[in-house]
Amino acid sequence: MQDLYGNEVSTGSRAALDAYNEGVNLFLAAQTGADIALERAIAEDPSFALAHAALARHHQMYARPTEAVKSIISARELGAGYTVREQSHISIIGKLIEGNSQGAYSAIKEHIADYPRDMLTLQPCAGVFSLIAFSGRKSREAETFAFFDNLKNNFEADWWFDSVYAFALSEMGRLSDAEAFIDRSCATNPANANAAHYRGHFLYEAGEHKAGWHFVREWLKTYDPAGFMHCHISWHDALWALELGETDTAWAVIKSAVRPGATSGPPINVLTDMASFLFRVELAGIARNEMLWREISDYATIHFSTPGVSFADAHSALAHAMAGNDAGLQKLRETKAGFASDMVRALADVFTAFAAGDWQKVIDGLLPMMSNHERLGGSNAQRDLIEFTFIHALLKLGKTEEAVRAFRMRRPLLAKDGLPATLFGS
Repeated sequence: MQDLYGNEVSTGSRAALDAYNEGVNLFLAAQTGADIALERAIAEDPSFALAHAALARHHQMYARPTEAVKSIISARELGAGYTVREQSHISIIGKLIEGNSQGAYSAIKEHIADYPRDMLTLQPCAGVFSLIAFSGRKSREAETFAFFDNLKNNFEADWWFDSVYAFALSEMGRLSDAEAFIDRSCATNPANANAAHYRGHFLYEAGEHKAGWHFVREWLKTYDPAGFMHCHISWHDALWALELGETDTAWAVIKSAVRPGATSGPPINVLTDMASFLFRVELAGIARNEMLWREISDYATIHFSTPGVSFADAHSALAHAMAGNDAGLQKLRETKAGFASDMVRALADVFTAFAAGDWQKVIDGLLPMMSNHERLGGSNAQRDLIEFTFIHALLKLGKTEEAVRAFRMRRPLLAKDGLPATLFGS
């Protein structure tokens, strides 16, 4: 039998395969119920190794390492006599579970040469938290685009591939090319949370903030709050509310859907989205919320106690600096772990200087990374935090002309009337 993408699958149970296909599609769409469907596949055929592997990957994405390890052990044991593709597939997911990112990426590139439609081996290379995005390489945005561009002839109007390809185009600034793919993805599967997320990014980069805010608010109405992307898409909702001057609405969204304890989102989203929102509030001239800064600093201490994921570590540095958590900052100032640990060390000092109002030190610390901060990972929209920090420091030093020029380079569609007060308050 074959899965929905034409790959041979070793199970004698049609019911198991149907449940597996359902689980994979729900996983790719970041919808709830993928684990339930995969568990049903295993119940129908306990020896179905690929279902165990898919469940392991699902557990990993939801930050359940113990369950992920149990599932991948089962997959490896059961899949020992399976086909070459299936054994390679299981091996790749095993490397992901073990944290062997480089090994997983190398294996994926070999695997897809023969099996380009093996979707669960493509998924780890998509988006801004991917094996490529978290590589620390300067060219990682171009690398992500090239990865999917080389595969496009294997897909025609596939809702998942269209969405990730559109995002890769959008992050490269190729908005006119991205639009048709994201439109087709959303039309083919409106429930695809990744497509909704990537449409949000497309509209952000296009400067369509009212349209973007309306889109995400409407889309979220039908999305289960337990969904993998609910926290992060809610962050987009709140950012647009803030940019459009709807501050009360922005706070309401953050406190109900992003704040620790209010969301079931993965820890990396809770940390980075909460910290970056609080920081943007400060840039907009709104009084600092000391309690929420301490809360997210404590959250970072618990969930990212050991540095190594540089994108998360950069936001931990921000949270610790604003909360006055010197112990947390010192650990980050000394770290050599992670794909961009040099930037994390620098940002620990930058954000400390920001908290103290030492604007020249902020500028001096940011200047070396302004041309290559893509190494940190994250999207263009997320890394606006660094560029906006630089602009804010220029404004504090009275260098308005330089600040406007810097903003115009990054956000030309918003800069024609100067600097928006909702982004850069007094």
